[in-house]
Amino acid sequence: MTQIITSLSRELSLEAWQVSHTLALFEEGATIPFIARYRKERTGGLDEVNLLEIKKLNDRLIALDQRRDAIRSALEERGLLTPELDASLTSAGSMSDLEDVYLPYKPKRKTKGVLAIEKGLEPLARMIMSEHITDPMKTAHGFISRERGVVSVDDALQGARDIMAEWVNERMPVRHRLRRLFHFEARLVSSVKKGKEQEGEKYKSYFAWEEPASKAPSHRILAVLRGEKEGYLQVKILPEKEKAVEIILKYLIKGSGEAARQKEMAVRDAVTRMLFPSLENE
Repeated sequence: MTQIITSLSRELSLEAWQVSHTLALFEEGATIPFIARYRKERTGGLDEVNLLEIKKLNDRLIALDQRRDAIRSALEERGLLTPELDASLTSAGSMSDLEDVYLPYKPKRKTKGVLAIEKGLEPLARMIMSEHITDPMKTAHGFISRERGVVSVDDALQGARDIMAEWVNERMPVRHRLRRLFHFEARLVSSVKKGKEQEGEKYKSYFAWEEPASKAPSHRILAVLRGEKEGYLQVKILPEKEKAVEIILKYLIKGSGEAARQKEMAVRDAVTRMLFPSLENE
């Protein structure tokens, strides 16, 4: 509790005792209007806005700690929790950061990358990812195995790219860079669903609408999302895909040979198939 009080007071620029007394009142079941009107002497005169900020941030920090504990327990049960990983979990200051730390260790369903690893293609993916080989096609010959379902060089390279795409998706610096791109440059785009033009007439203004998401007023966002929920609109909140690819390539690509070309293909796959859907949903 002491740590939460310290975090709240620092984040909201309030005295620790104000936060502590407010949380105690919440624990007693007092409502925000009641505290603002009748308990000013205990909170130092905090108004409803201040009290709501304390409650929202406190709820968020509690949820963050609960999720952190659940992840830590899951990793301990699987024997994966190292001191370094534990430190990363402890330092994660938001839910998105926490989930980014956990992402590489989450139990995976049978993804393309998992299937490719089962076919023995992870070493090839690592060699290409490091760009330590000049001829991936020649190297890929050594991974052909009919028993494992790798019948050609193309099969081997495709599997390696599937593995690399998942690695790209799980890289925290990649996700941080694209999260910033979404935050500052994503566009809100809405269009009418086929055959819903008449039924969704009240949303006609948004049948072909586009604007920067960060500048869209709240009433318009709510209207568009309501139209989507009711089944009349299709809504996307995405930045320019090519810019996202360029950001990742600048971070990951070292050279200009065939290994770099294979990595670029994996990056484009990661952006389309994993990163954009995940971050848009977030």
